[in-house]
Amino acid sequence: MSEIREGRLYASSHEWVLVEDDVAVCGISDHAQEQLGELVFVELPEIGDEVKAGDDVCVVESVKSASDVYTPISGTIIEVNGVLEDTPNLVNESPYDDGWLYKIRLDDEECDTDLQELMSHEEYEKDVVS
Repeated sequence: MSEIREGRLYASSHEWVLVEDDVAVCGISDHAQEQLGELVFVELPEIGDEVKAGDDVCVVESVKSASDVYTPISGTIIEVNGVLEDTPNLVNESPYDDGWLYKIRLDDEECDTDLQELMSHEEYEKDVVS
């Protein structure tokens, strides 16, 4: 069974968010990486991009297919995990730690609404199992 980390919020499209003050670390869930299979390429967003919750911001490619990754929260991209350009399979090996995708400075006006749309780890677990 897929690992679902406590302390994170999840989107129904299988992205996770870890909020620390006004910055959120974002990635894809263990369930998502299992469904994709071994990743061979990750296209990261550009630093400085302003995004709205639901926008496609990344592409992950596996030997099976390519998939868009959507941002679960609005704000400005402030950092990307450049290590993934050479080692995209870190997302498979460590989706919640070394395999994070990007960091986003939260949009104060939309943050609360965006966060309310996301699921707790318990809700996500029920969503994935059902």
